[in-house]
Amino acid sequence: MTSATDPRHLPATPRLIATDLDGTLLRDDKSVSDRTIAALAAAEEAGIEVFFVTGRPARWMDVVSDHVHGHGLAICANGAAVVDLHSGGQLLKVRDLPRANALDVVTALRAAAPGTSFAVELATGIHYEPQYPPFHLDPGATVATAEKLLHEPRPGLGAPVLKLLAHHSELTPDGFLALARSATADLASVTRSSPTALLEISGLGVSKASTLALCCAERGISADEVVAFGDMPNDVEMLTWAGTSYAMGNAHPDVVAAASGRTVANNDDGVAVVIEQILTRHARARARG
Repeated sequence: MTSATDPRHLPATPRLIATDLDGTLLRDDKSVSDRTIAALAAAEEAGIEVFFVTGRPARWMDVVSDHVHGHGLAICANGAAVVDLHSGGQLLKVRDLPRANALDVVTALRAAAPGTSFAVELATGIHYEPQYPPFHLDPGATVATAEKLLHEPRPGLGAPVLKLLAHHSELTPDGFLALARSATADLASVTRSSPTALLEISGLGVSKASTLALCCAERGISADEVVAFGDMPNDVEMLTWAGTSYAMGNAHPDVVAAASGRTVANNDDGVAVVIEQILTRHARARARG
């Protein structure tokens, strides 16, 4: 693995930068630093597209919506939704978790990890069980059992399920993740981005990586032309897929193992550090003709 200070690791002509938000592009206070804002604008000016690829729902994207620039697109909910931030978070593509699969996941995790509580992230908003840690940013959420939240009077009438969230108050985060993946392997994709035992469950095969690959294919961009950044297990597939990838200085060990390079921590503007180096190399290559 090479570091962000080693220019040999940088691709000569990247066409797209894909970056996670929390723990990666954002500082711990959830701000975007002036240095990072300038780096994102400079990448856009150089013709390099920037995609925000996050576990966040579209309604929590206001922190970066002013910095998405030309295309206006972001990948949200760990790949379950492609949204247009220029139109206030309109959903352009949805890769849902079928409700039958979600119900089977609930049943499997109730059996494998008693004490698990659930939240359901729909295309229209979040709802959760009484035992689930409340969402203070979503005061209008319905509180009911997961089975009731996932019930449809008739198939197809309910809003698409973007992801299921599962929380456990006693298990370790990585232990809960391993257990859930074993119990639901043929039903859904399970990952995590929280420092607590909070899992994010998407449709089978849905991930940041698979949706980013679709968006890149639509633009004729290959994996080798992508530089990706991340810090938590929900970034592993994306970092493995991208031709060049960086684990943040604060990254989970699995992310460090998956990435081809490493930059400094989010609070030290690790994404901006690499973008600046990419742009410097890009400018030198153009100067040489």
